[in-house]
Amino acid sequence: MDKILAEDVERSIIKKFRKPIWRKFTKAINEYELIKDGDKIAVCISGGKDSMLMAKLFQELLKHGKKNFTLKFLVMNPGYNEKNYQMILKNAECLQIPIIVFSSEIFDVVADVIDSPCYLCARMRRGYLYSKAKELGCNKIALGHHYDDVIETILMGMLYGGQIQTMMPKLHSTNFEGMELIRPLYLIREEDIIHWMNYNKLQFIQCACRFTEKCALEKETEKTSKRAEIKQIIKKLSEKDSCIEKNIFRSVENVNLNTIIRYKQNGVHHHFLEGYYKIIKTENK
Repeated sequence: MDKILAEDVERSIIKKFRKPIWRKFTKAINEYELIKDGDKIAVCISGGKDSMLMAKLFQELLKHGKKNFTLKFLVMNPGYNEKNYQMILKNAECLQIPIIVFSSEIFDVVADVIDSPCYLCARMRRGYLYSKAKELGCNKIALGHHYDDVIETILMGMLYGGQIQTMMPKLHSTNFEGMELIRPLYLIREEDIIHWMNYNKLQFIQCACRFTEKCALEKETEKTSKRAEIKQIIKKLSEKDSCIEKNIFRSVENVNLNTIIRYKQNGVHHHFLEGYYKIIKTENK
């Protein structure tokens, strides 16, 4: 890749992929109020297609948008093998993304964890990213989760967690005061990200942790990943009804608390009987 290709990639975002990517990116920014004037955002880049696209979208937003904000492009090396690490550096250079790299030993820590290594890895990654972002004077970190991640999380929570919840478009950090997490790719479909990547002949790393690499070698990735199972379930259902994915997403936008048996708000549990007897008392007056 060279400078011309970087310019072509930027042009493709605004031109060819304006509707499926650029407009959905700006819609999420506006609809969920992800950026405020004066924000200093740490754009967290893992080296995959999602975070690399997110970095380019933010660069374009600075060029064409009206928001008064600044960016830091943050790459954490949790223990990538040399091939993957060099690919990240090469892509960042060719796509003209001025990254800041720092290291951690997360892969070493979770290497021997048997139960929920991905959960532990994600929690640790987020902690390191928050810490580094705050050190750089940032008040927000941006992660590259997209629409498909959101609907998979909803279904995973129901089928494996016994709860209704979603991956929120933004969150206040509970451990780092004054910090927020934002997800600007929230409305963008993964298939459109893949189309953008292939159209521009780009290559990015996949999930590069040792656990995933081991699973790939053993050809057991589908068996060991609940998210992969959920992805397949959604795919099969969508083949029968094209509205399935949209309806999963909308299910957490149209929650009717009057039809929920129990729910939790701000750490307090509530039961439908609380309101049930109040209605009876009101009717008897």
